[in-house]
Amino acid sequence: MKVATTLYKENSFIEEKNEEELNFDQAQLVLGFGSRDLISNPNSFETIKKKFPNSELLLCSSSGEIYNTEVIDNTISISAISFSKTTIKTSEVDINDFSTSFEAGMSLINTFPQDDLKLVFVLSDGGKVNGSELVKGMNHAKKESVLITGGLAGDGAKFEKTYVGLNKVPEIGKIIAVGFYGDQLEISHGSLGGWESFGMERTVTKATENLLFEIDGKNALDLYKTYLGKYADELPGSALLFPLSIKLDESENPIVRTILSIDEKNQSMTFAGDIPIGSKVRFMKANFDRLIDAASDAASTCLKMNKANPKLAIMISCVGRKLILGSRIEEEIEAVSEIFGEQTLLTGFYSYGEISPLKPMANCELHNQTMTITCLNERD
Repeated sequence: MKVATTLYKENSFIEEKNEEELNFDQAQLVLGFGSRDLISNPNSFETIKKKFPNSELLLCSSSGEIYNTEVIDNTISISAISFSKTTIKTSEVDINDFSTSFEAGMSLINTFPQDDLKLVFVLSDGGKVNGSELVKGMNHAKKESVLITGGLAGDGAKFEKTYVGLNKVPEIGKIIAVGFYGDQLEISHGSLGGWESFGMERTVTKATENLLFEIDGKNALDLYKTYLGKYADELPGSALLFPLSIKLDESENPIVRTILSIDEKNQSMTFAGDIPIGSKVRFMKANFDRLIDAASDAASTCLKMNKANPKLAIMISCVGRKLILGSRIEEEIEAVSEIFGEQTLLTGFYSYGEISPLKPMANCELHNQTMTITCLNERD
């Protein structure tokens, strides 16, 4: 397995890291994460395809690109891979062809033969697709031994439209995936947030999919504003500082849900994932150092699963973390790099949702506000 990375900006490749001398004509898989306008530009696609003519090309819009230890905007961060003992298969579905995101998730996974399938890496539209239902559908269709990771495309901080594309110019509404087959492939994953919970645990009493109306029989928006205090006047922007911890089941660890918007007229809150009635919730707040430590711990979790350092680490972090950490954002990437060392190339993007199991090799979940890492290596 050989890996190289390159950075695309303003119709040209401006940086490259290719210490293994990967022949770009022989690259089998290319992942590209970039700004909305650049990733959806036909010129970008043609230029990238010309550089990697024989590769499966997966492209996804972002809210910031990760290239080695940098976090950059208005570029496309590209990683190219050639395998010696691993085979891959790609697939695409369109959310407009299905009545629910659950059905789309099932259909996507069912396109992959599952004998010897080890990993499905998914990139999904981040606006039209219900990420919670997507992962439920994928979990329903997959074999227990199959790992699913990935993320939802981003659109900076605009939340207007996202683009995803498989071997063509990215479009709105697409969900794409690559399946990895073979016993020599080593995969690992980690996903942690680093947020602090505060206040008492409460129960969701009125909600519809990702719309929350009541907690403990009380107006959720009023309750939320009470907890925010002085930050309530800065809604909805300040909501990124105070996500919600949600327990879907008493036996499971909590996951984090980002608040996308509030509706004063309907007295509702819209989240980047479902908030089921009966689930247990707590409010959360940001702690800069703990957010960065969580990124480091996610990388450490990956290393515990495999003895060798990975060749490639694909990082998908939440746009909320980027907005909160601000000028300190590269610290979470540097923390990951310190764990893996120089032999691991880093790529990735800031997203509208991260897809990863809570526990090693378990069913995937939709996360918000986490640093999620998928690592690839191939045994000699």
